[in-house]
Amino acid sequence: MAYGGGGAPVGRVAVPPYGMGGKRVFVRPAPSCAFRGTVTRSAAIAESAESSESADSVATAGADRSGGPARPRTQQAVLRDTLLRPGYLTTLLLCGLIGIPVSLLAFWFLAALHEIEHIVWVTWPHALGHGAPPWWWPLPMAVVPAVGGALAVRYLPGRGGHVPAAGLHPGGASVTALPGVVLAAVCCLPWGVVLGPEAPLIALGGGLALLFRDLLRAPGGRTGTSPAGTASAVTVSAGTALVGAAGSAAAVSAIFGNPLVGAILLMEVAGAGGPRLFAVMLPVLLASGVGSVVFTGFGRWTGLQVGGLKLGLPAPPRLDTGDVVWSVLTAVVIGAAVHGLLVLGRRVAVPAATRPLPVIAACAAGMALCVALYAATTGRSPAEAALSGQAALAGLARDPHSWPVGALIAVLAFKGAAYALCLGSLRGGPIFPALFLGGGAGVLLAPLPGYGVVPAMAAGMAAAATAALRLPVSSVVLVALLVGRTDALPVIILAAVVSFTVTTLAPQGPDVAPER
Repeated sequence: MAYGGGGAPVGRVAVPPYGMGGKRVFVRPAPSCAFRGTVTRSAAIAESAESSESADSVATAGADRSGGPARPRTQQAVLRDTLLRPGYLTTLLLCGLIGIPVSLLAFWFLAALHEIEHIVWVTWPHALGHGAPPWWWPLPMAVVPAVGGALAVRYLPGRGGHVPAAGLHPGGASVTALPGVVLAAVCCLPWGVVLGPEAPLIALGGGLALLFRDLLRAPGGRTGTSPAGTASAVTVSAGTALVGAAGSAAAVSAIFGNPLVGAILLMEVAGAGGPRLFAVMLPVLLASGVGSVVFTGFGRWTGLQVGGLKLGLPAPPRLDTGDVVWSVLTAVVIGAAVHGLLVLGRRVAVPAATRPLPVIAACAAGMALCVALYAATTGRSPAEAALSGQAALAGLARDPHSWPVGALIAVLAFKGAAYALCLGSLRGGPIFPALFLGGGAGVLLAPLPGYGVVPAMAAGMAAAATAALRLPVSSVVLVALLVGRTDALPVIILAAVVSFTVTTLAPQGPDVAPER
């Protein structure tokens, strides 16, 4: 434990596990954070809550010393006092104002990535006389991520952003890392790298928010003072994390097609409750899914109504027993498979941390070879196995029967291998490739007796997203909005909970820090 000049402990406030009586524990900040820390990177938010509780405790203690009877403060009173603090209101206004330029820059950043991708995979092949990219097209295109991505990781501050195999992290946003994040994303994502844009957007939004805060010379989260009257270092760091997280949410809000997903994603990644939050959340999430299944079944079997919010929209096909049972088994298989890819990615990340130039170049070449082999063996476009899979997933959802069984098996195998190589070496996000792999596996399993295409894709995407992110609530909301069918929500919840449990209990592989 480290101590400051006044004897007060300086360090990260750890959220205590069960059995510790709710006591606060001060620990020395770790030099690196393992992938399993994705659900526990809550230091800054927890510190903010702890500092508020400490201030309230001091106020209550002062009342006791004055001789008057002390009444326990209600949660509503504590929340009201927090909202009325001038520092908090300033931070709230600052986050709202910063969201405008951050969102605009994030929009143009995504637009630029899309235009480069269109030039690389559509314009240039057409200019060379090809109706579609030939099978060998990914091989020369991989030179850009092999060189540009490696140079950004090796020489620029921030090492090009977070390692995808370490999951999503809102913490660690900095202004100095912005050039490396932008260069790595531009050199990787449009050129065929099997990763999505969400992780660069989170880093970009957080860094831009801090940049604008510095330009405005705003306090950026100094929401309170210590009893001695000096600003608390814990509160200041929590305010910085709050501004960074708000900027990340503003940048990533539109990429999923709904701002609710981005908000929930950032809140769950911050995870103020740490492991205890997930320990409580899983039973509640599972019980809600089971309850929905039971209510749906009894409503159909008995013909009775218990009330509920209904808008009168056309009802999709009802789930049956086969959908529920197969969805649980699908979640086990797909969750374990995606987790295996992440473990491979973390094993790749270990040598990539010490020798980034040769390892990144080799992984880029291996990724391009996987994509080229898919195109050569199936006769289909290599773009289906390259890139994030966002466009291919939309085509798969519109017409799943346009994919022969052999093509589905090939894209799952080759894209999965390329995904594992990219996770540990190149820069991008893990969500969209996982969604495509889960949706493709769901279509492949849909012909099982009593299974349907919609619940199979929904369960597959929920299981894959949860395995990749370890964020079950965000995965449920994301897949539910993508599917657009509320009747599929029970299997989405069941698949997410089962996948989260399977992947958490499985061996995790080597530890990977978010930035290496």
